[in-house]
Amino acid sequence: METQDQPLALTVSQSLCPTNGKEEEVNTDAESMEEEFIWEEYMEEHGADPAPHTTFKHVEISLQSSFQPGMKLEVANKSNPETYWVATIITTCGQLLLLRYSGYGDDRKADFWCDVMTAELHPVGWCAQNSKTLMPPEAIKEKYGDWREFLIRDLTGSRTAPANLLEGPLRGKNTVDLIVEGSFLELQDASNPFVYWPARVIRNIGGRLLLRHVGLGEEHQTKDIWLFYLDIRLCPLGWAQENSLALEPPADLRSLQTADEWQRALGDARLDGQKNPLPVEVFKDHVDLPKHSFRMGMKLEMVSPWEPLQIRPVSVTKVYSEIYFQLTLDDLTADAKPRSVVCHANSPGILPVQWCLKNGVALEKPRGYEGQDFDWADYLKQSASEAAPDACFPDTWQSRSFAKDMWLEAVNPQRPAEVCVAQITRVRGRLLWLRLEGVAKPLSESIVDVESMDIFPVGWCEANAYPLTPPLKPVCQKQKKIAVVQPEKQQLAPSHPAEATPVNHCQPVVMDPGSANGRYCCSKIFVNHRCFSGPYLNKGRIAELPQAVGPGKCSLVLKELLSMLINAAYKPGRVLKELQELEDQSWDSQEETLKAKYKGKTYRSTIRIVRLAEQIPDFCRKVCVKLQCCPNLFSPLLVTDKCPENCSVQTKTKYTHYYGKKRKLSKLPGGEETAEGEPAKPTRRRKKRKAIFVQKKRRSSAVDYTPAGSPQDSDEGADGEELALQSGSEGTSSEPCDDHTDASSVEVTSSSSSSRPRRAAALRRAFGVGTSTGGQETSEGRRRSTRSLSASHQNNKNQTPTEEDVKAEEDESQLVLDRNPLGWSVDEVVQFINSTDCASLATVFREQDIDGQALLLLTLPTVQECMDLKLGPAIKLCHQIERVKVAFYKQFAN
Repeated sequence: METQDQPLALTVSQSLCPTNGKEEEVNTDAESMEEEFIWEEYMEEHGADPAPHTTFKHVEISLQSSFQPGMKLEVANKSNPETYWVATIITTCGQLLLLRYSGYGDDRKADFWCDVMTAELHPVGWCAQNSKTLMPPEAIKEKYGDWREFLIRDLTGSRTAPANLLEGPLRGKNTVDLIVEGSFLELQDASNPFVYWPARVIRNIGGRLLLRHVGLGEEHQTKDIWLFYLDIRLCPLGWAQENSLALEPPADLRSLQTADEWQRALGDARLDGQKNPLPVEVFKDHVDLPKHSFRMGMKLEMVSPWEPLQIRPVSVTKVYSEIYFQLTLDDLTADAKPRSVVCHANSPGILPVQWCLKNGVALEKPRGYEGQDFDWADYLKQSASEAAPDACFPDTWQSRSFAKDMWLEAVNPQRPAEVCVAQITRVRGRLLWLRLEGVAKPLSESIVDVESMDIFPVGWCEANAYPLTPPLKPVCQKQKKIAVVQPEKQQLAPSHPAEATPVNHCQPVVMDPGSANGRYCCSKIFVNHRCFSGPYLNKGRIAELPQAVGPGKCSLVLKELLSMLINAAYKPGRVLKELQELEDQSWDSQEETLKAKYKGKTYRSTIRIVRLAEQIPDFCRKVCVKLQCCPNLFSPLLVTDKCPENCSVQTKTKYTHYYGKKRKLSKLPGGEETAEGEPAKPTRRRKKRKAIFVQKKRRSSAVDYTPAGSPQDSDEGADGEELALQSGSEGTSSEPCDDHTDASSVEVTSSSSSSRPRRAAALRRAFGVGTSTGGQETSEGRRRSTRSLSASHQNNKNQTPTEEDVKAEEDESQLVLDRNPLGWSVDEVVQFINSTDCASLATVFREQDIDGQALLLLTLPTVQECMDLKLGPAIKLCHQIERVKVAFYKQFAN
């Protein structure tokens, strides 16, 4: 790697200046800015696919609501909020509950959705405790003569919604979030299924728990264990005592404390557990283990727990009960030390005899086996034993949807605290062969079962803020320092250029001979946060940038600066396109590749960057002019108080004509040119829309490398661009707010209107929407139309938009409904979604049983969580939902 490609540190201790013959040290540490691992870019680079999220059953369960269908609760009557009635949970969607009042039976016409975080919901019995009235809804009031008897019958044997999930700090939380640090559980002994001991939760990472046995302290961290909360070995505190099981510390830990210390710790744990009991809902998804059919002496194959990449013959050496049995590794050596493990019928990694042979997998022969090749028939005959029948095993051919070369995240079996990037290298039946990319060989290979709770979908670590071990990078000796020897005087320069010590052992370092006199190095370039940021850059993000970049090599400093500016833009792809056009023939420049990410897509472009220090001021000023911001926004000049441009009080049109547009108003029709010499083009009218969703950027799982300025860049959604501009400019003054008052930004021509997609027309066909907006149009909308017409008339008398054009533009964003959406059925909701640009999601709405009431309750977090959507599609969908909400409030709310 050449020196000019090394990452640039934002702070360098020494600036570059003449040294009069002395050596100077330039920090070119290649690791000064450690690159963040991004799944999308990694998979794009390798052309790989992630394993589907639905294949990780344990993760899917962990995302489900704590409420279960069939639970009963008390909820306020819609017709009379002072009274309450019992309701049943029909289904859940995140924090939304679909409820049905008791008494309706199977009639779903009165089902209604409510948000557990905002609705008034109470456990059964709350009304009696608080002297509130229980009264059935008016619609079914006459259905039963004795409602008291009906309630007794209806509630008998039913399960009430837990009070702690309806009120208090745990309200509305998912099951996995109920397990807080410091909670206590009982943990089954790994070597004896009838022995338990309490354990404290040290950490909860998305349901993956770090547990420490009660009685052990920080000094025993090496004894901590990681288990997923659905593991069958975990039980609520008090389980062992209720089921007459032993409470003893694990045999391998007993020597660490005295018997009295263990018992004292047990008593303390019970007291703490009673004060803050773990909700029983945590264990609602634990499955009951089936009975097994194994008998003593039976033989089978098993993935060795002690050698993660080997499958070996094992024998049933003990049957504890109809649920548990013990398997021991076959070892025929004289001094064999038995290695055993407790199993049950659903234990991962146990396989029938001949499974390896049928699947083309190598089976390791038992230690001490004398034959050259292992043969099961001979081995069973010699040992006078029988093979466990196939009926003893779960479905050994079920591989779900896993396939070779898929990527996922997996626990390193050698270091359970570490989760690594992993690739599936082979799939056989229900076994997956994994290669852990962040682990050195030979420990990087392992075999896991498809039911394993130590594998996770791509993005799981990021979603749970847990470090992911990235792939190993090529080993390259760290580049520390470069010694540059400068001549004492320029005119006495030696005939041979100064030698530079090559310190990068991947590639030889190429030193620029001109760097010796400082021409190719610059001092700091300041980011003056108070200056006008223009229409492209987000003032809030600009404020988060460092005050200065450099000193350092000109190309590196400018590349770092431009990268930060691109990331601070409302629409990075647009800024990248503007910078691509920046060029000056007088510059001594070099090409650098910069990239921008926006709405899940990545754009790359080649930018020309100056190499000489004396050209830095001119370059910075021209970049600012190109981005229509204050020329001093980033400059070698530090603005401490008042900007020389006086940009804080100057009208913003000094820098930008109108809200980020370069073109001025066209003159007369007939091909006359604009002020900049470009043919007049019809401009698209932009309506100011309310910012519906403002959320921090989240990486999506789809990356599309498209050159900046391509059709994708411009078509990436007028909707998306306006949404980004509106949401990003909340509370700032970097851009004009009343953009609709500018005639140029609302100019409409018939050609531009006819070329735009007409989603409104599709909606009118589907829902019988009227074309007239006279009755629905707000006064603000009428004023906006009037201003648009008058402004256009003043600037372009021969191209006055017709009234139909203006109405078409209004219809484009305003939705008119012929029926109250609160009464929409699931089919009508699906019909509406099919009529929008989110038609691909219609099946999700049908599967989730979302009707009109549920549709109006959906929010961006709920949509992302329950429908597993990337941010871009989720925002598009919520925009369509918001249109329905606006139409509802305008037409039906009163």
